[in-house]
Amino acid sequence: MMDHSRFFAPSMTAMQVGTAPTSDAAQILQALDQASFALDDVILFLDTHPNDTEALAYYQYVRSLRAQAMNAYTDQYGPLMKDQENSTTDWTWVNGPWPWEGGMN
Repeated sequence: MMDHSRFFAPSMTAMQVGTAPTSDAAQILQALDQASFALDDVILFLDTHPNDTEALAYYQYVRSLRAQAMNAYTDQYGPLMKDQENSTTDWTWVNGPWPWEGGMN
């Protein structure tokens, strides 16, 4: 694996995201938040350094971490965003409790 020490490093690795305890949505959401922050950060860096191959490799790395965290959460708890709805028989987006109903507690 490439050394990404000059960039923000999410604390959970891709392997940890995929094996996060199924009862701990907060842990997966934390991994998602960290990977999203790192992705936004490296995108801003790439806007001014488009030919930096290390930054491009890091972009691919954190993009993969973010996708894995998003997939882990969606698989275990349902979609975080409407465009992640995968059901072909009914619209399950509205089935869970909304955040103001304690859905994120």
